[in-house]
This record gives sequence, structure tokens and C-alpha cells, in this order.
Amino acid sequence: MDVMEAIRNAGVVGAGGAGFPTHVKLNVNAQRVILNGAECEPLLMVDQLLMQREAEKMVHGLELAMQAAQAPEGVIATKEHYHEAVEALQKAILGKPNLRLHLMESYYPSGDEKAVIYEVIGKVVPTGKLPIDVGCVVINAGTALSIADAVAGNPVTSKSVTIAGDVPKPMTVTVPIGVSIREVLTLSDFRGEEDAYAVIVGGPCMGAIEADWDAPITKTTGGLIVLPKAHQQIQLRSITPEQQARLARSICCQCNRCTQICPRHAMGLPVEPHKAMRAISMGNAALLGDAAGVLACSSCGLCTYFGCEMGLTPSVVMTSLKAELSKAGVRPVPEENITPEPWIAMKAVPVQRMVARMHLSAYDVPAPYSEKTVTPASVKLPLRQHVGKASTPLVQAGDRVVYGQMIAAIPENALGAALHASITGTVAEVTAEHIVITA
Repeated sequence: MDVMEAIRNAGVVGAGGAGFPTHVKLNVNAQRVILNGAECEPLLMVDQLLMQREAEKMVHGLELAMQAAQAPEGVIATKEHYHEAVEALQKAILGKPNLRLHLMESYYPSGDEKAVIYEVIGKVVPTGKLPIDVGCVVINAGTALSIADAVAGNPVTSKSVTIAGDVPKPMTVTVPIGVSIREVLTLSDFRGEEDAYAVIVGGPCMGAIEADWDAPITKTTGGLIVLPKAHQQIQLRSITPEQQARLARSICCQCNRCTQICPRHAMGLPVEPHKAMRAISMGNAALLGDAAGVLACSSCGLCTYFGCEMGLTPSVVMTSLKAELSKAGVRPVPEENITPEPWIAMKAVPVQRMVARMHLSAYDVPAPYSEKTVTPASVKLPLRQHVGKASTPLVQAGDRVVYGQMIAAIPENALGAALHASITGTVAEVTAEHIVITA
């Protein structure tokens, strides 16, 4: 079995959150593969700890990705202050002249794909283009481990997750895919009630509130951030689109600070959140300007959580508009002759300042790796944990399955990913959305 076939059969997708099927991403002829270990989001420690604990295996996964993408160079981009991880990676690449480390400062959003590429090769990926258009493929640290596992015959059945926020014991754990958020939170001794707390799935900047605590952990879940419902971050995420428009009309003074702090704008891309705020406040889409400016937004949240001093949420508005434009079939015309601002480095926002602005300093504490895990009575496995079409079930209710067995396949002639049983048991339910297995 070749590397690409192994990755495809193992159901490997981008573990950093996007969930793009890895066998498709690597089906290119690249100049380099960049392993993104910058861990964009504050409070999360998954990538840092995985690099520290499994550096050799991760480097092996990177080399396999290079082989699949026909890339002569591999670069591991991570933060300079991850001292133990950096030391482990330096040892792992010793004697490998086609691999190198690129150490970054601790700023937000350093883990953004376009930011990583700009850091490593000094080129900006135009709106609507892919990293391969500048010769690069970018994979997440966890994805590299999944690639190594795939070639060893082990499909994706578990996910490493950081539990942070207002919990007794912040920690990073590895749990079976399909276990509930509620079960994972108990590992940190959290016993709070749902009427008093909210859970952000992902990181505090780009993550979303999950109202259903019985929702499953997926291949792309990187963090569970627990915060009191009265916390500013929960309140900001609870503002409705109608409230957004009213607030924009009454408060937004078009100061332009949201645009000036935007990292994509600093790269030379036409991202201008203040125009989106103007358009929504006036109810006039013509005021939005270039649609590419919306589609180029990374939804990093910097304009909301650091830029706006009026308590508005331009990133939420941008994300909403981006979804509407994409649904309407609007596609950007890629920019030419992109010129980053000469002072782009001076606009980098230190992570600790970002955390303080978000009123999260009290939760910015270590979340060390723990061997604790969940042994579930059942798992609920969504058929769509990736970009593309939902997987096609290969089992039906009543079937007996074993751990690691493929239970759903990629639809024919479609973008997708295979799905495997994360526990041994009996298939209890098969729907168009998920498969439930009971132990």
C-alpha cells in the first residue's frame, strides 16, 4: 500500500480545525510541506504537547507527507518559546538536511495558514488561491501524527483535546472520537451546570459556543473552553444579527481601527471590516466595497477582540457575510502584485496582550498532558467531520463492529473522508447524519 492510499483509507483530515481531506491536499507536486505547529489559538496546548511528546513520529509523518506531495523540503513552523518542543524537534530532525525548523514569535494569529506561509517564504497567498499556488502544502501537527499512524495501519479513531477555562484541572487528553463533550469535561473534574456555563468548541478566538453538551468530539476538535455565561466572550457570541445591525447603527463611528489591526489587511489583501460594519449599519450592500475583501477574511477575531474599543463584533459580521457570499456563488478575483505593509511586523499582537483584552488571563495557565481518557458506553460518529460530502455508511443497525473498522466510505467521485469505529461494539443507529455504536 502506498502512502497516499494509506492516508485515504485511514480517514485522515486536517486536525487543526478545517478538516480538509489530507489525501486530496497532498495530491500535488509541491516545493515544500510546512508543518504548522504554531498553535494559533490562545489557551490551547494540543500541538505544543504533541510536538514535545511525539517529535520523532511527527517528523516521520512530515517526511511521509513530503513523499506524497513530491516535496524536496520540509519546514516545521512553531513558536520559539515552546522550549521543550523545540528541543525535541531539533533532535528529531538532526541529520536530515531536507528538514528545518522555523521559529516564530508569540503573536496572534501566528498559526493562520497564510501567516505561516508568509513567515516561512515571504509570499502572500492571494484570495481564492491555495498554498500550492505558491509551492506550499501546510499540514497541522496532529495531522502529521495521523499520517504516520495511517502508514502503520492505524486509522483515525481518537483526538487530542485541551480542556481549559473555568475548570478545576485544565489538561490535554486523548479521547475516542464520538464521545460526548460532557464526558470529556468530567476528566477535568468539572461539575458545573449548563445553565451557568457555556462551552466554546475550538479556541477562544475562532471557536463557537456549543449548546448541546452531548455533541460528540470529532476529528477536528482541538479544545473545549468552559466559561461562565456572564463572561464577556460568551456575551459577545450571543449577539444576534439583528442586534449587530442596531449596534452598528448606534455605535460604530467608522474609526477604521478594525481594518488597521487586521493581519490579512497588513499582508496587502483587501480585507476592510469597517466597510462591512458600514454596510450592515446602513442596510446597503453597495457600501461593502470589494467582495474579495470579505472572502479574504480569516475570521481570526482580532478586529473584534483587540481592535474595536466600542464592544462591537466586526469579525462576526464578516464571517456572516462571507457565508452569504459563498452560498450565493460569489468568487473572488485573485489579487495581483500584492504588497504587504512595510510595518506589518509592528502590527503583530502579542498573545498575552490578546488574552488580557479578552479577559482570559485568569485562565491562561498550563493544561498539561494527562493519560486520563474516556471509556464510553457509546459513541456518536458524525458522517461529516470534514470538508466535502458526508461519508457513506457501510454498516446498518445491529451489525457488530470492531475498533478501527471502516464503517463509512468516501462517496464515489466526491470529496470526502472515510470513517472508522472508535470502539468495539454494536451499531445502534444509522442515519443520514451519524452512526451510533454501543459497547
